[in-house]
Amino acid sequence: MAESYLVPAGYGEGRYEDRKSKFIGDLYFVESQEQAIELLNEVKAKYRDARHHCYAYIIREGNYMRYSDDGEPQGTAGMPMLDVLRRENLTNVLCVVTRYFGGVLLGTGGLVRAYTKSTQLALENAGINEVNRYAVVLITCPYSLLGTVQNLLPEHNCMVEETDYAADVTLTATLPEDGTAALEQALRDATSANADMEIMDMQFMGRRIR
Repeated sequence: MAESYLVPAGYGEGRYEDRKSKFIGDLYFVESQEQAIELLNEVKAKYRDARHHCYAYIIREGNYMRYSDDGEPQGTAGMPMLDVLRRENLTNVLCVVTRYFGGVLLGTGGLVRAYTKSTQLALENAGINEVNRYAVVLITCPYSLLGTVQNLLPEHNCMVEETDYAADVTLTATLPEDGTAALEQALRDATSANADMEIMDMQFMGRRIR
């Protein structure tokens, strides 16, 4: 099975203020350096009156990793931002932190704290998806066994995507492809072979984990 990896679940914004300096973090899911640069330029245009637009990004394809302090003292912005992303094992991610200077110098420690916190807040609001190769399965069971089946699925990291109520109940669900055999056996055991499971497809997809 292909190796799973973590990406932002979507866009997230994080705002932080210290001694009248305002920091705005914009975090995105990206799939290429070109997309990262395009979004960076959009942020710069959006906050064109700001003094600094520091950034960090990691791209899975090509293993690109870049960061910039954009005029801040070396090591106080881009690298701390990148460290947040790497600690979370994220890829295909861009974070831009825009700073509006408040007139008071924050010092090296203050800057590191501000850029780190802005990135963390943006990531919290974006959320994290795990991208993996998942099996799409159909599970069919009598209504009387629906509760048994539903209680079993979380133990196998299986998530119901759709439920169809007809003569029997049919659940469309997803789970990591290497877990299908164990789930099928568990369903047989728990329902005395009265629940059927059919694998419909295998696909890469992202699932929210945080």
